Formats: sequence, C-alpha cells, structure tokens
Amino acid sequence: MSPSSSSSPAVRAFVAVELPDRLAEPLADLQSSLADAPGIRPTDPHQAHLTLTFLGDVAVDRLEAVRAAGERAVDRAGVGPFDCTVEGLGVFPSLEYVSVVWAGIGEGGEELTRLHEALEAETTALGFEPAEHAFTPHVTLARMDDGRGKELVREVVRERDPELGSFEVGSASLIESTLTEDGPVYEPIATFDLRE
Repeated sequence: MSPSSSSSPAVRAFVAVELPDRLAEPLADLQSSLADAPGIRPTDPHQAHLTLTFLGDVAVDRLEAVRAAGERAVDRAGVGPFDCTVEGLGVFPSLEYVSVVWAGIGEGGEELTRLHEALEAETTALGFEPAEHAFTPHVTLARMDDGRGKELVREVVRERDPELGSFEVGSASLIESTLTEDGPVYEPIATFDLRE
C-alpha cells in the first residue's frame, strides 16, 4: 500500500539539513553568476537545504510514523554533530543535459551519506520508495526549464570552484513543502537532533 493511499489528507514532505541564514548571501552571489542563462529558475537562498531523503506525498495520519522513523534513523546512523562545508559546483544529470545546478559538499559528505542511508532504510520499511539515483549531497541552486542556457551554465561550472562556507550540522528536519505561485514554501514539522 502506498504511504499516501489512505483517506487521510496528505502533505508533500522530505527530510533535510537546513542551512544557516548566513550562507544565503554567498549562495545568492553564486546564483547571480547564472542569472543570464535563459530558462533558469533559481531557488530561494533563504530556504537552502541539503535533502537527505525525499518522501513525496505523506498521509497526515502517517506523519507520526515518519517522525518515529526519523528518530530511529538518527540513532541508526550513529552520527554526532559535525562540520559541513559547502563548496564546488555541479549539475544533474550531466553537462550535456542540465536539469539542476547545485553547490557541492566537501567536509561532512560522509556523515550526510550515513544519515541518508539510515533514513532510506527506515522509510522504505514504511513503504516509501527509495531514491532513484545514488546519493550526492548537494544544495540545489537552480533548475533549468529547457536547454537554452546550458552553455552559460557549463561555462560557470567549469570556471568556478566556489567555497561558500562551513556550518555545524546538529540536526535534521522533517519538512513540509507547499507549492505556491511564487515557488515552494518549506516548513519544518519535526526535528531530529544528532546524538553525541
């Protein structure tokens, strides 16, 4: 049975590490280097996050089970608070066909991967679909609606190797995503503190 197939209303949700507000400005500066690419849609730098697992539509009456799974996943991962560095540039799925432009992760990538794997194990046990692609920790900077701007994006990705800053990861959050005319709005609905 699908996690959202009950008669309960559903919310669109994912688990992520939220970035501190002080990284919004360097993220916005980096996005400005892509602004002239036609067909590009930048994300809101004030809502920047590192997605650990995307759940999709979750029935409201299953949110408590998801919250409990998140708590188990944090214990399972065995990851205490750690430093994370946002640096570098990349794209999905490739420079030939650009769909997403992202900032990468240096320090902290191993811990993020452990959290992702633990969350996937717990949420797939609840019936959620696993990720379709290998996990690459990243912060989404922009999405491309078509290929008109890919030459500029390729040029920026090849020429720039930004270091945007570091922060301590002390928790992950279950986040509700509400789609609006102005783009998605993210609201944390549960927090999973990392244990020392």
